Amino acid sequence: MKPPFLPTLLIPRLPFFYGWVVLGCVCLAGFARQGPAVAVLSVFVVPMTTEFGWSRTEIGGAVSLGGVLAALISPLIGPVLDRRGARLVLCLAVLGTGLATMALSLTQSLLVFYLLFCFARMNWAGPFDLGLYGALNNWFVTRRALATSIATLAQMSGLVALPLVAQFAMRDGDWRSGWVAIGATVLVVGFVPTWLLLVRRPEDVGLVPDRRVAGTGQAAIEPRFSRAAAMRTSAFWLLSLYTVLVYPVQAGVSLYQAPHLIERGISPFVAATVISVFSAMSAVSSFGVGFLPRRWPVRNGLLMAGVLMSAGSFGLIGVGSAESAYVAAGVFGLGIGGVMTLLPLAWADYFGRESYGAIRGVALSLQVLAQAAGPLMSGVLRDWSGDYTWSLTLFGILAALAAIVALAARQPKIRA
Repeated sequence: MKPPFLPTLLIPRLPFFYGWVVLGCVCLAGFARQGPAVAVLSVFVVPMTTEFGWSRTEIGGAVSLGGVLAALISPLIGPVLDRRGARLVLCLAVLGTGLATMALSLTQSLLVFYLLFCFARMNWAGPFDLGLYGALNNWFVTRRALATSIATLAQMSGLVALPLVAQFAMRDGDWRSGWVAIGATVLVVGFVPTWLLLVRRPEDVGLVPDRRVAGTGQAAIEPRFSRAAAMRTSAFWLLSLYTVLVYPVQAGVSLYQAPHLIERGISPFVAATVISVFSAMSAVSSFGVGFLPRRWPVRNGLLMAGVLMSAGSFGLIGVGSAESAYVAAGVFGLGIGGVMTLLPLAWADYFGRESYGAIRGVALSLQVLAQAAGPLMSGVLRDWSGDYTWSLTLFGILAALAAIVALAARQPKIRA
């Protein structure tokens, strides 16, 4: 599926590698992805619950339900990604998300809110993830780590900017204007460049990954696993187990970090700055991954990320001062940034580009369900024990187990 109005015959003659244009499209789509992010929804919680009388649980349920829907559709979207390319998947995801978030401005009932937000959240958790990293993995192999880290950083910038866009649009107290602004930003930033400029694979325009022109040099041997073949390897199940262990920690700690700190005597303002440190360290780690030597096994990075998340979880248990909170949250953030960048990289490096969507689609279902389980586990343990000590202890143990699993997740033998 080639983009319209794009002179594809001229692409090989460009003085730069067209993969960088693809990376730019992915960064913009990744920025737009954050329209239905939890950080954006949090801006609307107070005005919408005030107007409609909904509970926080009713609003939070839309996030979980959207994730469950993504888990159901991801294995179906993966093969479509492999056959038709990321442009179709991303354009539909951006278009659907933009229109749904704009339509949230018309919300008059909880049912309408659920229909629209769950659809947008489903796009966030499934099609966007597959499309973004599917596009990158087709165009980059040697430089895949750098490209992935840049794309992840762009997504984090969306988490920072879009809540501010909503707040600015709501400066007169109209939350409906906030949703219109979010939807319009998603469409303008994400749809146009993806539709016009994204190309499925470098081979479609006479190139090969990482700048080389087809036929002018020997390309590196890449793995070529089908989904069935990948699922017969221990690496597939070890990476899946790592995902199941680490993502409840990511979601559970991230969501309840601020309430835990406040319960430990930290002021709400300081707790907010701790979250900022956590986010900043996540961004630093994500970007830093791109400069790791490619000869360094990706499982070593996953091991380190698990250790950092475990240390951060245990460190948060006994925080009693702003300084200790900054340290623990910063360490945890470094681990999160590593996981977010390294896991998509690992799936591509281990199993190749040919069936990346089909393989990653199965793993993504596990990831989304694991993310949904984290906040639930943390909330249940908090209600039972009266604080977050037990949940943080559990999360610290899960992250440590993930680190051990990463150590065993060796790359399978390449099938050329």
